Amino acid sequence: MSDKKMSVSRRNYLKSLLLQVGEAMVEEEAERKEKEKQSYMNENCPKLSLPQSVQDLQELCRKLHKSIDLVDDERYDMELKVSKSDKEIDDLKIKLQDLKGKFRKPALKRVRMSADAMLAALLGSKHKVSMDLRANLKQVKKETKDEEKRSGDWRKNIEDKSGMDGRKKMFETEA
Repeated sequence: MSDKKMSVSRRNYLKSLLLQVGEAMVEEEAERKEKEKQSYMNENCPKLSLPQSVQDLQELCRKLHKSIDLVDDERYDMELKVSKSDKEIDDLKIKLQDLKGKFRKPALKRVRMSADAMLAALLGSKHKVSMDLRANLKQVKKETKDEEKRSGDWRKNIEDKSGMDGRKKMFETEA
């Protein structure tokens, strides 16, 4: 390659030539699309001729409704195909990401869940597992203190101990 630089006037001239060629190509493309549209319309949409009688008009309406139904069916089928394709593309993207191994783990959210609900989620609804941790514990009898057995509950004797008579009894029993 030569080290010579292109002059500004030459660069502008070439740029204008490119723009002219591009503009001509855009115009040709627009004309071609318009011709395709016109040929499609001539092929699929016949010329409209309005009938004179009411019966002919009703028949024309029936034909139009049938054609609308067919077009709707095709549109629905196409939408289903597109949605299936989108799902398949997403699945393939996920597989590709897994194969690359560069998967970023999302931040996990805290979820409050009981042990029973967690086991049900892990094992499914077929297995019913109850996680009652207190079921297998030993039953222990509560032992009361000797002092409480002898003196009893202080709330029971509160009326007896009230007033001067009650104080005398307290001192007499202690001595």
